[in-house]
Amino acid sequence: MRRIREILRLKFEAGLSQRAIARAIGVSNSTVSEAFSRLGEAGLSWPLPEGLGDAELEARLYRARGRAVADPREPDWAGVQKKLSGKYVTLRLAWEEYGAVHEGGYGYSWFCELYRAWQERIDVVMRQEHKAGEKLFVDWAGKKLPYIDAGSGKERQASLFLAVLGASNYTYAEVFANERTESFLTAHVHAFEFLGGAPELLVPDYVPRHIIRVMCPPALCGRGPGNVPGLRVGRAQMGT
Repeated sequence: MRRIREILRLKFEAGLSQRAIARAIGVSNSTVSEAFSRLGEAGLSWPLPEGLGDAELEARLYRARGRAVADPREPDWAGVQKKLSGKYVTLRLAWEEYGAVHEGGYGYSWFCELYRAWQERIDVVMRQEHKAGEKLFVDWAGKKLPYIDAGSGKERQASLFLAVLGASNYTYAEVFANERTESFLTAHVHAFEFLGGAPELLVPDYVPRHIIRVMCPPALCGRGPGNVPGLRVGRAQMGT
């Protein structure tokens, strides 16, 4: 086991030079220098993340240059991602299920950090650049919200409208009794009032044809919204 943690402690807490650290630990100057180099490559800094053990530290540093270090405690990240796609599944719940079968496994903070690092590697091609005020992602939330009607005492279902700015993730939310055209248009008006302006582009997940006709009538748009100068309708998943 490399004495990486002690090397880092002597550097950042004791303030020793690389030569002094090498003498104190009994290693070469190049070993000390390499430890500092790998620390930066692995995206780590001192003090190290809470709960990061010696085995995890070594795996993180020496995997940074492509050296595979097997760790039987490492979860199946693809399986974790698949679980997170289900309803009501959070990273904490996924970690608790992982801990139930991996005694002495990763702590919660380290589990989350490793998962996000893995996710960044596989999602690079899916990233989008957002300019401030350019895109507003709008949609009805998939799951309805139950409530009790004060007049009848019956349980009814409400719809949640969400509008999210792409660059800042600044969010507007409003509950409606239905998803009719009037509610959809009212939600947009209220969102623009809340934001203090309108974005360059609205990006809905899905817009029914009858709503497109209302927002862009044929008499104004001709065949469709593409004929109106300055009007663009996008389609993408919320929050991308």
